[in-house]
Amino acid sequence: MTATAARATTHPKLAALSELGQSIWFDNISRGLISSGGLQHLVDEGVRGMTSNPTIFEKAISGSPDYDAQLSQAAASTKDPEAIFEALAIQDIQAAADVLRPVYDRLDGADGYISLEVSPKLADDTEGTAKAAERLWNAVNRPNVMIKIPATEAGLSAITASIAKGININVTLLFSVDRYESVAWAYIKGLEMLANAGKPLARVASVASFFVSRVDTLVDSQLSDAHADLKGKAAVANAKLAYERFDKIFSSDRFRALRAKGARVQRVLWASTSTKNPAYSPTMYVDPLIGPDTINTVPPQTLDAIKDHATVRSTIREELSEAHGTIAALGKAGVDMKAVADRLERDGVASFAKSFDDLLAAIQKKIPGGS
Repeated sequence: MTATAARATTHPKLAALSELGQSIWFDNISRGLISSGGLQHLVDEGVRGMTSNPTIFEKAISGSPDYDAQLSQAAASTKDPEAIFEALAIQDIQAAADVLRPVYDRLDGADGYISLEVSPKLADDTEGTAKAAERLWNAVNRPNVMIKIPATEAGLSAITASIAKGININVTLLFSVDRYESVAWAYIKGLEMLANAGKPLARVASVASFFVSRVDTLVDSQLSDAHADLKGKAAVANAKLAYERFDKIFSSDRFRALRAKGARVQRVLWASTSTKNPAYSPTMYVDPLIGPDTINTVPPQTLDAIKDHATVRSTIREELSEAHGTIAALGKAGVDMKAVADRLERDGVASFAKSFDDLLAAIQKKIPGGS
């Protein structure tokens, strides 16, 4: 497809999801996708945002010559592979933000965002994370960018500090319902600080990225054959209970006071929604999690599955008692959901850090005179 290719029309499934309050974001980025007009095609079909992470950038930059010219140019002024990566990533994020800007403008800032993550090496460094978030926010210089901060204990204060400065934040690597609640209140606290400083709230946006499929992958591995009926049920139940907390927090008097000043809810974003088990339906983490103020960020194969055969109706508030029952049954089966969430958080930070290291190593090799 070329940049001048005919515009697509909105896909009926994506339009129907939007009517129910759910936005579809694309969990992928590459320079070729943007320059070819592929991103514009997705936007025309109804995709309303994008997400990136170190793994996505590692695959894009190390696997394509599209970045080589800028890399060589950047290497003329610095040999620091992390600084070179930021230059490459910021250009992609700016270009994607510009494609998405009409969505942002048309919806008055309700959608049309692209995310860029702080270094995963800062996951346990509150001050370093907050400083990096502000630096990246200023460097991208687009109102429709979100800076990604991990939902670690150290990340919570950085989230509040960033929101208090009017920085849009995508909170990533969320696995537990209790940590989700802490993230939501961290956002609200940041808004209160912003309001107390006399600053406007209406253009501050945030999402809480709650990971789904990875929960089933780990929980399923811990279930014996005697509890096989619980396999594939933990992730959706966990997500539904997080949304139940969302409903309570963002209907609270504390948030209502902020909403009266123009504040937006912190939408729940379902992340890691591709199925890892081939026995599971490709829309297993889509169909049951549809509802107001939600986003599902999907890789290409899941987007194709949605367009082909997703069952589109509002489902997020359905079967809540069953979800509570599933979590209780998992506990009786010996699955400690807190321990699951803690491990997934550690593994997620480590995985992104490894991708980041691999990315820097690939850039180092491409630097003239590098090794």
